[in-house]
Amino acid sequence: MSDTPFGFGLPPEEPEDGDEGKKKDPQSGGGQGPANPFGFGGLPGAGGFGAPGADNPLAAMFGSLNPNDLGAAFQQLGQMLSYEGGPVNWDMAKQIARQTVAQGTADGVKDASVGPSERTAVQEAVRLADLWLDDATSLPSGAGTAVAWSRAEWVEATLPAWKELVDPVAERVGAAMGDVLPEEMQAMAGPLIGMMRSMGGAMFGSQIGQAVGVLAGEVVGSTDIGLPLGPAGRAALLPVNIEAFGKDLGVTKDEVRLYLALREAAHQRLFAHVPWLRSHLFGAVEGYARGIKVDTAKLEDVVGQFDPQNPEQLQDALQQGMFQPEDTPAQKAALARLETALALVEGWVDAVVHAAAKPRLSSADALRETLRRRRASGGPAEQTFATLIGLELRPRRLRDASRLWASLTDARGVDGRDALWAHPDMLPTASDLDDPDGFVHREQLDFSELDKMLGEAAGGGSGHKPNLKKDDEGTDSEDDGTE
Repeated sequence: MSDTPFGFGLPPEEPEDGDEGKKKDPQSGGGQGPANPFGFGGLPGAGGFGAPGADNPLAAMFGSLNPNDLGAAFQQLGQMLSYEGGPVNWDMAKQIARQTVAQGTADGVKDASVGPSERTAVQEAVRLADLWLDDATSLPSGAGTAVAWSRAEWVEATLPAWKELVDPVAERVGAAMGDVLPEEMQAMAGPLIGMMRSMGGAMFGSQIGQAVGVLAGEVVGSTDIGLPLGPAGRAALLPVNIEAFGKDLGVTKDEVRLYLALREAAHQRLFAHVPWLRSHLFGAVEGYARGIKVDTAKLEDVVGQFDPQNPEQLQDALQQGMFQPEDTPAQKAALARLETALALVEGWVDAVVHAAAKPRLSSADALRETLRRRRASGGPAEQTFATLIGLELRPRRLRDASRLWASLTDARGVDGRDALWAHPDMLPTASDLDDPDGFVHREQLDFSELDKMLGEAAGGGSGHKPNLKKDDEGTDSEDDGTE
């Protein structure tokens, strides 16, 4: 854990719209983060074990600063302790995310503003991708605009979605911080509880900011994790990350950009024309979060030994797993719903993009496998979800879902496959992913007569009621009562 309370460094020297920031002295917050960027410790500006002042958190925080920087550091500390907002200090999260972006990635690649030529290239790639997708899906284009983002711009655009995803879990931890004291003591301990909640919001803010900042150095678009993180109808790609992604693949930059544009545009079609999908996915995350159980025994122990001069005790407790999913049937069902929903989105995109790219791009197979392995090896989605809501996705579901959607295309055609998105109850379940052939070839009732009946009833028709039954061929037919 960092010797600096909460791992806070100095305020960032960051660029506007992702311009390359000034390189800072390692002692003043310019050092690269740790190998595990999603932990609390090791945030920019933090000293390591054995650093000067390791036994004194105030010395660790201020000892290496020159007098001109002390004012900014004290201001940051004051902001932390005076925070009275929700369960997460999102101002701090944004600041740390931007600072992390300004430092660059571990391989030394810095963020940079997107130039006119790169913006034009992204717009043309998305436009061409949409043309190709017209043959692969019945869903029309969902990208009203195509934009090229820097990493800093990605952070700014996606923070509202992160807030919606993370707040449900953070609220449970924040409430628990005030509930661990006996009721008769809470009135006397009011200032302490307020301080704890402020620091809890800061701890979540620092963790989320670091996670989002590192993720900004990896993602290539706004939908990499299978959720619509950006504004609706806006297909976005990150040119600096696309170049890093394709660096050692032996594939031309144009093909890499176009393949990733296909994926982004396919996601946009799905989220734009399946109106219930976004709320379904975010609702599944919230449903899972409701089953998060706070380890009150651990929290009580921390509160009982709380030392205002050693606030990193709270951070350490949270880092060591203060909240865990409940091992109940309801929580397991919530996890299955979330994993299945995300797998179905990713699997559909994988299948549709492959159908559009395979006849046109010689590198389609290689790019597809690269992206699949990226997810399976613990890419952005798995790491971020595991950090922010305690959830580890199962990458194998992606391949299962992709096979199912491809089989549905063969059996029912593009229109029949995409029609399943009309309602969540029509989608495959987790058990269907285990047995895709069973789902694909399951008998589907023909509801055309029922629709006709309802239409006639609404229009004052004859009231003829069809009797749907199976004929000898196994298809639906109408029995009108005659021989």
